Amino acid sequence: MSAPARTLAMGQDEAVDGGRPSTEAPFGRALAKLGQTRPEIVGLTADLGKYTDVHPFRDAFPDRFFNVGMAEQNLVAVAAGLARTGLIPFATTYGVFATRRAFDFVAIACAHSNLNVKIIAGLPGLTTGYGGTHQAIEDLALMRMIPGLTIIDPCDATEIEAATAAIADHQGPVYMRLLRGVVPVVLDPSYTFEIGKAVTLRDGKDVGIVSTGFMTERALDAAEILAKQGVSVAVLHVPTIKPFDTDAVASFCAGVDHVVTAENHVVVGGLGSLVVETLFDSGVGKKVTRVGLPDRYIECGAVPTLQTRYGITTEAIVGKIGDLQ
Repeated sequence: MSAPARTLAMGQDEAVDGGRPSTEAPFGRALAKLGQTRPEIVGLTADLGKYTDVHPFRDAFPDRFFNVGMAEQNLVAVAAGLARTGLIPFATTYGVFATRRAFDFVAIACAHSNLNVKIIAGLPGLTTGYGGTHQAIEDLALMRMIPGLTIIDPCDATEIEAATAAIADHQGPVYMRLLRGVVPVVLDPSYTFEIGKAVTLRDGKDVGIVSTGFMTERALDAAEILAKQGVSVAVLHVPTIKPFDTDAVASFCAGVDHVVTAENHVVVGGLGSLVVETLFDSGVGKKVTRVGLPDRYIECGAVPTLQTRYGITTEAIVGKIGDLQ
């Protein structure tokens, strides 16, 4: 599959960091584009339109946009009601509020009735320095317990745009993590996203990294660094946490000497746990090294500092794999 993209595509702006191009508000742009031909799509937010990148849709279709105020349970309930009328609501808020605060409403008002509600969750994992009240570090573990709920963790702007279109076509409730603002472009523009499918982005035989979300960018960068050190590293990107692509994960892990998981989430209950469960159920005997956040609340601080301290960086992955050699 494709290596990280290095050329600009339409609608992208130059990045100032990492040498990669970037796109501003890819979710909002994609939703506004869909809105031009899909009149049934409506947008909602809990007073966080600017901070969840839904403002391009709001500006394009003000009569199809609803701000329910700082009331996340009401946000989900209103979205469920709109879905019952045949509309496709995209409801945006921060991940901590959509999960911890509105969990019962997602489970019963949406998933229990298989309603066509799309919940778009900002500030996933350690992407904000506002501390434990705002860092959705356990959202994947919480949401994967809800029957019938599709869960997406995109890695870059390309995938956010593709996933937004895919979940609009998907019948049923969806929880999608949101990388907001200026988002890097990592995947090749020809990349195809499909709900429930993992994709091998890089082949290798010594170590296999199974990654999701923005950790896939870090995994690819780590693989490049390790290749120069003579370590062959494969990367399997798993953008769909539920339904989980067990066949692809089991096959990928069986073909490498060591397995490493990488996620922007606590190591309890998220991607790492899913991989371990998959290998056990499939009879693949591999030890799994998990890269992710510790099972604790994270303090306030500068995001790069916190990500370095808690080991969700390219350097952390390189170090973990170095320990395996």
